[in-house]
Amino acid sequence: MAKHDIVVVGSSAGGIVALKELVAQLPADFNASLFIVQHLSPNAPSLLPEILNRSGALVAVHPKDGDPIQPGHIYIAPPDHHLLIEPNRVVVTKGPKENRFRPSIDALFRSAAYNYGPRVIGVVLTGLLDDGTSGMWSIKRLGGLGIIQEPEDALYPSMPMSVLEYVEVDHIVPIARIGNLLSQLTQEPVPEKPTLSPQETRRLETEVKIAAEDGAFEMGILDMGEPSHLTCPECHGALVSIKEGKLIRYRCHTGHSFTADSLLAELSKSVEEMYWQVVRGLEETVMLMEQMGKNFIDNGNADTGEQFLRKASEARERSRIIRQLVFEQGAIQQDDIPRP
Repeated sequence: MAKHDIVVVGSSAGGIVALKELVAQLPADFNASLFIVQHLSPNAPSLLPEILNRSGALVAVHPKDGDPIQPGHIYIAPPDHHLLIEPNRVVVTKGPKENRFRPSIDALFRSAAYNYGPRVIGVVLTGLLDDGTSGMWSIKRLGGLGIIQEPEDALYPSMPMSVLEYVEVDHIVPIARIGNLLSQLTQEPVPEKPTLSPQETRRLETEVKIAAEDGAFEMGILDMGEPSHLTCPECHGALVSIKEGKLIRYRCHTGHSFTADSLLAELSKSVEEMYWQVVRGLEETVMLMEQMGKNFIDNGNADTGEQFLRKASEARERSRIIRQLVFEQGAIQQDDIPRP
C-alpha cells in the first residue's frame, strides 16, 4: 500500500534556522523524499545543502534537471530556479515568478499535489507574506496532508498564519516536533485520490506546466479565471483572478502569479518607486534651471536668470512635498493589511 513518501517544505525569513532543526530530527532510514524551497537571494550561491548535510543524517543536494527521486534524500531548490517534481524525477526550471519569488513554494507544492496526490505531505515554516498558501490548498484538495509550524513558535509567523487562515491543515506543531511527526506520518497508508472536475484538473495541469516554462498564453490561462481589470506589476500583462476555496489569487497571460496580499505588496512597492522617480525628475529640473539661471546672470541677462531661479525654487518645493508624502505614506506593510 502506498505511503506518504513525498514531503515538500516551504520556508522564507528565519527558515534556515528552522530547517536545520527539522533536518536534525530525521533518521538516516527516513523512507521518504524531502523537497525544500527556501527563499534566498537569486544572485548569490546557496550553501544550504552543505548546512543541512552538517545538520542531519540525510543527503542534501541542489538537484539538476531530470535527476531521479530517491528516498532518504533532500532536494533543495537552487537560487533563482523553480523546483518541481514529476513522476520519479526532479524538474529544475526558470519559469515565471510566483508571489515575486523564484523558487516558489506554491509551484513546488502544486507540482507535488498534481503528480503524487495523497502521497504528499506539505509543510509550511516561518516566513513573511503568504507563499505556500495556494500550494497547500492544492495538496489538501488532492488528498495530501498539511502541516504548519505553530505561528507562536515561528520567527516570522506570516506564512503559517496565512495557511491557517485559508486551508484546513492537519497538524499545527512547533518546529521541535515536526521531524518526529513526519517520521510517523510517512509510515501511514494514504487514502484514495479525490476526483477533480475536468476544469479544475486542466487548470492545475496548466499551472504546473507554466512553472515548467510552458507558455501561459498559448495554454489559455486567460480562459481559466475571471478578468480582474488589474495588470501584472512584473510585466504589466492582464491578470485573471482564480478562486481556491476562500483564497483569491491572480495570474497574468505571461505566467506571473500573485496572491492578493503579494499583489498588494508589489503594487505598493511600484507606487513608491514611481514617487521616487518623480522626485528624481524634479531635482534634476532644479539643478538644470539653477545652472541656466546663473548662466544668464553671468552673461548680463539678470531678468531671465531670475525667472529661471524662481522656477527652480518652485520645483524644489514640489519635490519637497512629494518626498514628504513618500515618508508619510510609505509602502503598505503586511501588518497594515486587515485580518478577519
